[in-house]
Amino acid sequence: MKSTFKKMDKTLFFLMIAFTILGLVMIFSASSITAVLYNGLEESYYFKKHIYIIIVSWIFGLIILKQPIKKYKLLGPVGILIIMFLLAGLIPYGTITNSARSWYDLGFFSLQPSEFAKSIIIVYLAVALEKIYQKKDFTINKLITPFVFVLIILIFTAIQPDLGTAAVIGGIAFFIFMSLPFNDPKVKKLKIFGIISVIIVSLFILFGDRVLNAEQSSRLTFKEPCTRYTDKTGYQVCNGFIAINNGGLFGTGLGNSTQKYLYLPEAYTDFVFPIIVEELGAMLSIFIILAFIVLLYRILKIAKHANTLSGSIMAYGSFIFILLHLLINLLGILAIIPLTGIPVPFLSYGGSFYINIIFVLFLTQRVHIETYEAKKAKILKG
Repeated sequence: MKSTFKKMDKTLFFLMIAFTILGLVMIFSASSITAVLYNGLEESYYFKKHIYIIIVSWIFGLIILKQPIKKYKLLGPVGILIIMFLLAGLIPYGTITNSARSWYDLGFFSLQPSEFAKSIIIVYLAVALEKIYQKKDFTINKLITPFVFVLIILIFTAIQPDLGTAAVIGGIAFFIFMSLPFNDPKVKKLKIFGIISVIIVSLFILFGDRVLNAEQSSRLTFKEPCTRYTDKTGYQVCNGFIAINNGGLFGTGLGNSTQKYLYLPEAYTDFVFPIIVEELGAMLSIFIILAFIVLLYRILKIAKHANTLSGSIMAYGSFIFILLHLLINLLGILAIIPLTGIPVPFLSYGGSFYINIIFVLFLTQRVHIETYEAKKAKILKG
């Protein structure tokens, strides 16, 4: 393990530890009131469950760290089929939570297949696209086929309905495609088409209420949430605004949030960041965001210097995975885009989500290790 640690990206590794500890602290602070007053549980209930999740995730991550990237040639295709099967099974057997049929209730653990879909899609696309690149077969059918499977998963996720997760899945696939170093004219045309499509969708989300009728535009209502405080489209976001305002520059102190007293029913999941701002203050919250930027930079650097295309796609996919979660969550709680229920990496409670964050980051560390070993072998050969 000592020799493996020497080859890892140390900054990324220690940021993973720091964010995990911060997340554990904030989950305890944000969930204690909900556990006692709403669910009649002990105040440390979610805190203890998250500790178990962390232990399992890191054991799993250390196993991933030892597995060569070439072993994922089988995991990618098999994993994508398993995820499709599990998502289809949610239709008759899934448990409904927050109006979405997204979970299997296993008693001791709630399994959310769409969360695992994100990381499996990264692995699957890395394997499939590397194969296309090696054969130099850039026909439309070959290029589109891997993304058809992603589209099926996206549709299964959207009909749960879980539009936030569907958006992340679509975003991961889109940006992976845009990152491909394929110079074929057909690929360039598809990239141009993709960019135009994303611009149209973005403009529709931001300004669609101006061209739709009242019933249609109500689905895009997310601006000025405090003018709709008694409505479900404004209540949570407005209380998030109140939490951020309460925190000021230096916060009310750890554990002293007032908004977690059931004003924010999802205070320890989707809305954990407003609680962080309220208790720790804007200054420390900005520092946390800067730390996320450093983490993202380290992942992007690993992707850029990877010695194989599959490794580069895995690292780049991990970068997009985390970036999209941060952007969608923060922009949603600030009412810049519609609220979708997307958690914050490391800081939000959620077993399936945390396991997959650890998976993609240890996968990225594995890419870094193999790049390190390849460079060292090249130097030794002279």
